[in-house]
Amino acid sequence: MIQKLRSNKQGFTLIELMIVIAIIGILAAIAIPNFIAYRNKAFCSQAESDAKSIAADIADYFAIPTHTAVATADVGYSASGTNTFTVTSADASVSITITVTDGSGRCPAQYQAAVAGWDGANVFTEVLLP
Repeated sequence: MIQKLRSNKQGFTLIELMIVIAIIGILAAIAIPNFIAYRNKAFCSQAESDAKSIAADIADYFAIPTHTAVATADVGYSASGTNTFTVTSADASVSITITVTDGSGRCPAQYQAAVAGWDGANVFTEVLLP
């Protein structure tokens, strides 16, 4: 008789499992959209980083006194991922325009509207002044 009272119950009750599943569901409902937003902002940051790297390469290019004009091929930089870039300058003594296009098209429109340099069509532009 005493042995029947001491029966070992192993496992979880249905209520305990339902509570755990509900907690995981709530956490997933919060975490997944935030993760997607951060990942999409990374595409924007990648294009901005490409523009900064190109600007640094152009500065290095003009450090040589004989270089007075710049072309995209002269920069010696290749954009990361699916991004593409162009470097234009009517006169290097006035300004140089670096345009980086987010080839993935995943930079959020809200981010583009809030950050200077974005045109809302997945294109980031940076202008270098002498």
